Amino acid sequence: MLLPKHELKDFLDEKVGLYNNPKFIASDPIQIPHLFSKKEDIEISGFLTATIAWGNRTMIIRNSIKLMELLDNSPHDFILHHQEKDLLRFDNFVHRTFNSIDAVQFIKSLQHLYTVHNGLEEALAVRPGESDYKNAISKFKKTFFEIPHQARTQKHVSDPLKGSAAKRIHMFLRWMVRNDSHGVDFGIWRTHNPAHLSCPLDVHSGNIARKLGLITRKQNDWKALHELDLNLRNLDAKDPSKYDFALFGLGVFEKF
Repeated sequence: MLLPKHELKDFLDEKVGLYNNPKFIASDPIQIPHLFSKKEDIEISGFLTATIAWGNRTMIIRNSIKLMELLDNSPHDFILHHQEKDLLRFDNFVHRTFNSIDAVQFIKSLQHLYTVHNGLEEALAVRPGESDYKNAISKFKKTFFEIPHQARTQKHVSDPLKGSAAKRIHMFLRWMVRNDSHGVDFGIWRTHNPAHLSCPLDVHSGNIARKLGLITRKQNDWKALHELDLNLRNLDAKDPSKYDFALFGLGVFEKF
């Protein structure tokens, strides 16, 4: 379904309006950070939820709620002030390949981020002169794992410089950075620019993007994401990641 640019924009803008709606929060992992009001709780819960956001959505939500309960439903306070014995409660936590070893490492790495690097917002900042999060995410991964860790946990943070589309981090960034007053995304990272965001690229969004002529590359990797970026910024340079709502909705809800 290849449409002229103005028709494609109208079509996608209409779908954004349909799915960028609070009534869809209840079926989406973004409901987890919506449980909180404190900035640090929102961003930490969002980051952890996005990290395990692959597979069955019901399972993602259930395990994210369990993770918040293990953090005493006060993630920032737990991250900062936990003692070693408090980490024993994570022994039985598992979501697919993300297990208790990974959960404990994420807690320790997040504590390091907040005590040494001023938290997630600053650690994921785009440098002056850059137009996307490619280098910021790669740098973030190095910072996240600069404390002692097991090698296995590194696979749970993607690196765009190694070709990954980094879908889950881009989804998390959309949640934190976009602010359009529709009540879905939070827009609490005021030092970040929505123009730098990329649409999270996965099987659903990738398939829809190809049907609409937004991507020609077959793999869902960084090169495909860059191609998608260029086309979506051509439709809305200031807020390109809003089209995630359209691509996701068309793929998941409309089986387009």
